Amino acid sequence: MVKRTACPCGLDAVYADCCGGIHDGRRQAATAEQLMRSRYSAFAVRDAQYLLRSWYSATRPRELHLEDDIEWTSLEILNTTAGTAFHTEGTVEFRANYIADSQPGDQSENSHFVRENGNWVYDGPVS
Repeated sequence: MVKRTACPCGLDAVYADCCGGIHDGRRQAATAEQLMRSRYSAFAVRDAQYLLRSWYSATRPRELHLEDDIEWTSLEILNTTAGTAFHTEGTVEFRANYIADSQPGDQSENSHFVRENGNWVYDGPVS
């Protein structure tokens, strides 16, 4: 029997049918929030290549090294603005919870997303 792993993004879905399909290119994120969730999941499954591909070319770093000692445990979407199929930019405010060195922690950001070549990409934190 094939194990169907829950998606790290927090939606009630199996990873392969949710963010996994975005990570492997079977489909694109339809909204800025969906891209945010897929990026969080990429951190959780340590898919640095997807993170780089989903980053706006003008702000994307040359390389990305993910820390092996962080276990991402949950994602909370706090607020969104625009970012739908009808927009060209949007924001997603989130809190990502983790465990590092046996201690819980969290990272919060209000992220800016734009469309590049028709696809949603991460631009950076809202300044």
